[in-house]
Amino acid sequence: MTRPPGNPPGPVGTTRSPGPRGTTRPGEELPPLRVPVTRTLIVAGAIASRDYQDVHHDAEAARAKGSPDIFMNILTTNGLVGRYITDHFGPRAQLRKVAIRLGVPNHPGDEMVLTGTVTSVDDGFAEVRVTGTNNLGHHVTGTVTVELPRSAPDMADQQNPEARA
Repeated sequence: MTRPPGNPPGPVGTTRSPGPRGTTRPGEELPPLRVPVTRTLIVAGAIASRDYQDVHHDAEAARAKGSPDIFMNILTTNGLVGRYITDHFGPRAQLRKVAIRLGVPNHPGDEMVLTGTVTSVDDGFAEVRVTGTNNLGHHVTGTVTVELPRSAPDMADQQNPEARA
């Protein structure tokens, strides 16, 4: 399947709204992002974040500690939440604060569905309430503060001050 021009890498069906400041409104709902939770995602996320805790890559060790299987670490979840926000607001949006709390674990074979709602917009910043659920319940809840991209003319003015004259 080919991806339309301008769509970021990721699961087909993700969207982004690279609109300038002023186009985001409180109450806006972000489209959901469906993330298949694979054994590879869990292990690769743990290794990439230098989390060598055995429960993130060794199923036998995880079972010995009371878990039915390996499970995703918070750093991988944090990265997926950040990716969800920047997929929506575009590559020029900047994460300023990510405050998340884990709930039930993500195990291989789960699907995590991330959803978000803009709760406030003020002076070029938006706060988004984010929830990630799987078949057990809420895996992650929290808020993300994102600096919204400036409109194209504002960016041009910043890069070329003589253009304002």
